[in-house]
Amino acid sequence: MADAVTDSDAGSLLARALSDAVGQVDETDEIRSRLLDAAYEQFCRIGVQRSTMEDVARRANLSRITVYRRFTTKDALVEQVIRREFRRYFDQFLLDIQDAATVSDRVVVGFVSSLRAIRGNPLIGGLLIAEPDRLVSSLIGDQGRTVAAVRQFVAGQLRREQRAGQIDDRVDIQVVAELMVRLCASFLTIPSEVIDLDDDASLSDLARRFLVPMLQVPS
Repeated sequence: MADAVTDSDAGSLLARALSDAVGQVDETDEIRSRLLDAAYEQFCRIGVQRSTMEDVARRANLSRITVYRRFTTKDALVEQVIRREFRRYFDQFLLDIQDAATVSDRVVVGFVSSLRAIRGNPLIGGLLIAEPDRLVSSLIGDQGRTVAAVRQFVAGQLRREQRAGQIDDRVDIQVVAELMVRLCASFLTIPSEVIDLDDDASLSDLARRFLVPMLQVPS
């Protein structure tokens, strides 16, 4: 993934995916969607680096020319596949927190949902296992652009809670969002011998004990 999408593009990819999710952008180009589906399957099976535009065209049962009409380069195709996966993550996050009754519950559900969705994604989760160094580089080697894009999303959710009176006005939303995102990024990129990332109950308990208190003003 890192050789197809540069580190400087990572934050903007996330920002555009977030914009798509919040704005509920509708993909109506059937051929484009078909190519993205084929590319996603190809990348999951073979990997990004070993896959070619011809492979994608063959898997989509379309001509090579058709692929290049929609995506002028392999880099452009990879970018759009990754952007769509991030949009799906944001979409799922928003769905998961809808039924949570309180802001504390939404923080817990959002934390668990984020780790589950990203680690369980066949493309991104596969890279976490097969090429973890590349994902670590994209998260910490881009002057913070990727973290900033996700922090913007989390801060937006928390500010909405703050405006609704669910979080005290004195809470520094930017700092809280930063800490939450960095904790998630750390768990995603660095294996833990203490926290079982496959145990939702343990993750929920962790979030309730250490993330939720950040929404409260110290006495």
